[in-house]
Amino acid sequence: MRRAVSTVVAAGLTGLIWTGLAWAEPTWVQIEARPQRAQAEERARDWAGQFPDVSGYAMTTGWYAIALGPFATAEEADAQMRALKREGKIPPDSYLADGKRFGAAFWPAEGAAAEPAAEPAAEAPAEPPAPVAEAEPAPEAAPETLADSRRLEAALPRETRMEIQSALQWQGFYASAIDGAFGRGTRASIAAWQEAQGAEPTGVLSSAQQAALLEAVAADRAALGLAPVEEPEAGIAIELPLGLVEFDHYDPPFVHYRAKDGSGVSVLLISEPGDENALFGLYDVMQTLEIVPVEGERERGRSAFRLTGQNDKIHSHTEAALSGGLIKGFTLVYPAADEARMARVLAAMQASFKPMGTKALDPTLGKPLAVNRADLLSGLDKRHPEFARTGVYLAAKGDVLTAAAGLDACARVTLEDQPAKISFLDAGLGVAVITPENPTAAPAVARFQTAELGAGLEIAVAGFSYPEALSAPVLSFGTLSDLSGLAGEAAQARLAVRTLPGDAGGAVIDPTGAVMGMLLPAAATPDKRLPEDLAVAVQARALAPVLTAAGFAPEAATETRALPAEDLSDIAQKISARVACWN
Repeated sequence: MRRAVSTVVAAGLTGLIWTGLAWAEPTWVQIEARPQRAQAEERARDWAGQFPDVSGYAMTTGWYAIALGPFATAEEADAQMRALKREGKIPPDSYLADGKRFGAAFWPAEGAAAEPAAEPAAEAPAEPPAPVAEAEPAPEAAPETLADSRRLEAALPRETRMEIQSALQWQGFYASAIDGAFGRGTRASIAAWQEAQGAEPTGVLSSAQQAALLEAVAADRAALGLAPVEEPEAGIAIELPLGLVEFDHYDPPFVHYRAKDGSGVSVLLISEPGDENALFGLYDVMQTLEIVPVEGERERGRSAFRLTGQNDKIHSHTEAALSGGLIKGFTLVYPAADEARMARVLAAMQASFKPMGTKALDPTLGKPLAVNRADLLSGLDKRHPEFARTGVYLAAKGDVLTAAAGLDACARVTLEDQPAKISFLDAGLGVAVITPENPTAAPAVARFQTAELGAGLEIAVAGFSYPEALSAPVLSFGTLSDLSGLAGEAAQARLAVRTLPGDAGGAVIDPTGAVMGMLLPAAATPDKRLPEDLAVAVQARALAPVLTAAGFAPEAATETRALPAEDLSDIAQKISARVACWN
């Protein structure tokens, strides 16, 4: 296998700017830049008449910089720049440059340096010196005017204009198309950028401002290490912040990039074969991971989904799409405090993401030959609920009856992994109704038994005995022991059946498939030891009037014949729902 990584940075986006900290290398005061060498030489000649240390360099942007220096330290250069600005001798938008964007020198030009003094001739009788007219000082170079800036801008090639728009977009001032056309949107963005720099918002960049903008963006990108990456095993091309992340391992359907140098940033590239069901399954699975906090927007369509998550520690963004039987996407995870900078990284990843070819990540890549689906998330931590239990569908729109104990302390409740709310709660009976926040069609609606039942009747409890291990309910068979609770409660019934905590809230089904009650959680009795096969349920005849009064009238059962176990199991599958409490 081979991983191809390109670290080429876009032309014109390299170099660093002054940060207020001392550089341990020479520093210049850049006072001007011109797009053509002849112009730059003419301007350098003008400046050289005023300053002895004028130098000129071809820049990596294609422009020609005119600067003073070099100075031995950044502090010395900064002090000189401030003094010259105060005296009005250099343009107000002059700035410090470290020279990393300087190429070949074009000034001082050959022959521009002073001729060395001739050897002194033999001494002659001294004569009074002739009066020498005082040389007039060289005229000061005129600062770049707005008209100059407009003229220089008009000469810019389309590629440079697009680079300026991209730089403005990177810094959050521009949100329109990168087309090189400087219309109202671009002008307003330039003015906003100038105002943020403390300059006059003219909407036209001076040559020095243009260089400063491009160098600032280059510094940001260099710190992030944004570079194109190709993952041939996954069939994905994308731009990644290689200054913050590095390749870790393959763990299908993910390519893991771990945090680099303690950045706290990580990336997953998603690649697997599949269909719409597989896409929906991935959507559900991603929401169970710790790297996808529960707060955030969720959006799912028939062929794509997008997940955002945020808490006080981390933020994350996941998106994936289905095309041609392949699911491709990515997840970006980063510290919450790094939101502003990582918004730029996310934009770069979204703009550059591209599925390649017809290949998806081999499910066996980096794994033993025998591997099950649960193992595919072995490299990621799953988020676990405080507790999970069972519910019973009351209505076609998705209302679910469940046990009330503990629900009022939940920060969030889910129904089949989807957000839900508590619509009704009766602490006396110990029941609650959960309603999905988004409309959900119930697979089937439970029908409640209204006929009188007698002790000794065979029953079955339909519950998610293992809610995090099994995605389907389990039938536990037993008998109806008594039509009262442990303390003689008339609304309850005692059952002889072995159950687990996940079964609480589940339907107690009679031989006809009707719901004759709802299982309550086992009572805490630390000073008593109860039989292991003792369970308590709320009877349907006590539930019906309470639910009806609350607007959740249950449907009455009409079947009178006993059904085989297979039919009871089918009914249990359709009327049972998984309820979870999260904190």
